[in-house]
Amino acid sequence: MSLRINDTIPDLTVETDQGTLSLHDWIGDSWAILFSHPKDFTPVCTTEFGAVAQLADEWAKRGTKVMGISVDGVEDHKKWKSDIETFAKAKAGFPIIADEDLTVAKAFDMLPADAYLPDGRTPADSATVRVVFIIGPDKKLKLSMTYPMNVGRNFAEVLRALDGLQTAAGQGVAMPANWNVGDDVIIPATVSDEDAKAKFGDFTTVFPYLRTTKLKG
Repeated sequence: MSLRINDTIPDLTVETDQGTLSLHDWIGDSWAILFSHPKDFTPVCTTEFGAVAQLADEWAKRGTKVMGISVDGVEDHKKWKSDIETFAKAKAGFPIIADEDLTVAKAFDMLPADAYLPDGRTPADSATVRVVFIIGPDKKLKLSMTYPMNVGRNFAEVLRALDGLQTAAGQGVAMPANWNVGDDVIIPATVSDEDAKAKFGDFTTVFPYLRTTKLKG
């Protein structure tokens, strides 16, 4: 079954390089990001894991936990982390799920239910396991992004999207195209002008359905 926006993610028990974890317990009251990869020791994925490691302070600032997923085993993950840290010059302190039996990949609809890994497999056998999932403290999927193997993920965009989701959840607003923290936001059409004035103060009416305002503080 496909995992859609606002669906509750499966509460799987997973093996990681940091031990056995329950996804829901691990998330707790935090926001969380799961980012999946088709194989350890692959070039694009190494740069991506390195980018995640370099952003450790940014994730912490946003109350967000990060976890990798790869369809290799725990011992490979531990060895790969050494390469990741050498490349990134940063500590890769996040756990990586060892999804050798594809349970996570199938539960999160990255591979079909009848998928299997052949002997002598290559990354192409699990190429669709390249997704970013942003999950709220309510354990519901808020956003997903799927990338091909030959295009590295833009983690500045992941951060921007996370900021937008957290702002939307906390302020009851929406974000326009290319929004960044500090930019004007959109007042939902379901909010009357009177209520918008009371909640946000001054706002700009571009069209009756498009009103923008700057958040205070």
